[in-house]
Amino acid sequence: MNMKFSHFKVRMMSKATIMLDSSNKFITEALSNQFSNALAGNRLESVNFHFKDFDGVAYHMSNPNDDKNKIMLSIYLSYYEELQEHGINERIRQEYGVYVAEIPEPQYNISLIYDLTEIPQKYDDLIFKAARLKRNCLASVFEKYFEFQERGDAGQNRAVIHYREDETMYVEAKSDRVTVIFSTVFNDPADIIIGKIFLQEIHGKRASQTAPQVIFSLGEPPLELKNSNARISEGIGYVTFVLLPKHTCKASRDNTIDLLSIFRSYLHYHIKGTKAFIQSRMRSKTDEFLKILNRAKPKVIPERKTIMGRTFEKEE
Repeated sequence: MNMKFSHFKVRMMSKATIMLDSSNKFITEALSNQFSNALAGNRLESVNFHFKDFDGVAYHMSNPNDDKNKIMLSIYLSYYEELQEHGINERIRQEYGVYVAEIPEPQYNISLIYDLTEIPQKYDDLIFKAARLKRNCLASVFEKYFEFQERGDAGQNRAVIHYREDETMYVEAKSDRVTVIFSTVFNDPADIIIGKIFLQEIHGKRASQTAPQVIFSLGEPPLELKNSNARISEGIGYVTFVLLPKHTCKASRDNTIDLLSIFRSYLHYHIKGTKAFIQSRMRSKTDEFLKILNRAKPKVIPERKTIMGRTFEKEE
């Protein structure tokens, strides 16, 4: 919504919408339980959890080599090879240091290993970083192009990340801005209508002069993607964020990355929520109309007959 990113969460929640967290809550709860038990000297239980996140991201939390004193957290991203071009491995090592496994778990891209015998007393930051593993993988792209813009290096190729099977993210740096474009698919005709209204609302309102510009187009890619292989279809929308230096500077970039990393999920989450709300209201109104119709039915007097089969007729 053309609005100040630092106020995005507060403003959206004031509109009775729900902000999605860039952290994975299951990782937070599972690691908190394991770390607290280890520090308390409680009996450690074996761990073997397979779970998913938005955009087809898969996790596996387990005990490597059945060693209950160690926890391995692995992540699989279908677009990992594209992120490698933008320094994901260096970014992950910088963020997680000694916890990064030299060789990731088979069928996964990155693995973190935590030794429960060496967990510090204050482990909240450790868990916070682990729960943001997916977010930090995407951060490698954003931070790279934010640095390009900061240095005035506008000649770099555009980053193209196929973060879902039919959806793509484009990131490009200019001397005075960074442009981030999301393509998103609306499979259901109702999703197209609701999504179009939602995104037009984002495009049409500007809550603050410090807000980034947001541009929405349906069916055709924006001019920035002219002469590219961007798809053209009635069911494809393009959302463009024009980020200025005040949004990409070191003081603001973490919050900007948080919001960009969950934007697509946020959008479709609220489309589905809107459909559910509309259907709920329709069911409620239908029940009210049925009650009115039932009350409007004329009273039917049952026909009475004698034992001989004659009908009693009431004399007027």
